[in-house]
Amino acid sequence: MNFNKCVRCGSFFASSDNICPNCQHKDKVDMISIRNYLANNELPQNIEMLSSQSGVSVKNINRYLKTKEFSDIKESFFNANPSNIGTSL
Repeated sequence: MNFNKCVRCGSFFASSDNICPNCQHKDKVDMISIRNYLANNELPQNIEMLSSQSGVSVKNINRYLKTKEFSDIKESFFNANPSNIGTSL
């Protein structure tokens, strides 16, 4: 186990994760919010629009897009908006 700093809230904790136990639930709620938003709406033009429309911060969306769980969304987002490649990530 390592002593880490949470990438979401900045608190220090002992774990092998990069998110503290308090923020793990918040991440799950955010991820569900993004998936629900995208299931019921058209894909926004950019990450900033997705953030404002889903209520999830740009910082967290960018972090989620780097995960395997969100690889399908990342692929769809950049395929639908090729001008976004290399931005906000």
